[in-house]
Amino acid sequence: MSGLLDLAPVVPVVVLHDAEAAVPMAKALVAGGLPAIEVTLRTPAALDGVRRIAAEVPDAVVGVGTVLSAGDVADAVSAGARFLVSPGATPGLLDAMDRSGLPYLPGVATVSEMLTVLERGRTEMKFFPAEAAGGAAYLASVAGPLPQLRFCPTGGISAATASHYLALPSVPCVGGSWVTPADAVAAGDWARITGLAAEAAALAPRRRGGAVR
Repeated sequence: MSGLLDLAPVVPVVVLHDAEAAVPMAKALVAGGLPAIEVTLRTPAALDGVRRIAAEVPDAVVGVGTVLSAGDVADAVSAGARFLVSPGATPGLLDAMDRSGLPYLPGVATVSEMLTVLERGRTEMKFFPAEAAGGAAYLASVAGPLPQLRFCPTGGISAATASHYLALPSVPCVGGSWVTPADAVAAGDWARITGLAAEAAALAPRRRGGAVR
């Protein structure tokens, strides 16, 4: 799983309203230095967009976010997702993601939730909703008793606050939607998205963790 977290300092969190935009958007993100892309299951276009990215943008590592159920897991796998992201971590959902064979980031917000995931041998998680749940200061305090955990904080993070998280040893990357603003995607302004991606990729030194496993 470390390969996913170490691909780049920012994982774009994408709400895709038009599947036609998926491929040019993914190409723009990859060109800017952000190969890992989380497409959330918040719109009807999401799974079709994932299929298109998986088929047409080989340099992208496309995943599915807002995974809430075993059905969502199955749909994501069928669409060609290479990783899964959930906002929370119930036993049933963890079972389904385990069975998928894909890397996944289960959502956690409390120490008890972190321990629940850790009991399954998972040390890499999504901290969500990051800003509302205590922010970088909270994660810094968790590192004392749980130094083995690594996080991709997501939720309310901006270009201005991402560096606060990335300064923590436990945070190799953050998730954020600011890299793909809705107006730029709707207008097909791929040059703007490439520029935002390049700025995000420069927030921290490029990690080298190898291929996603």
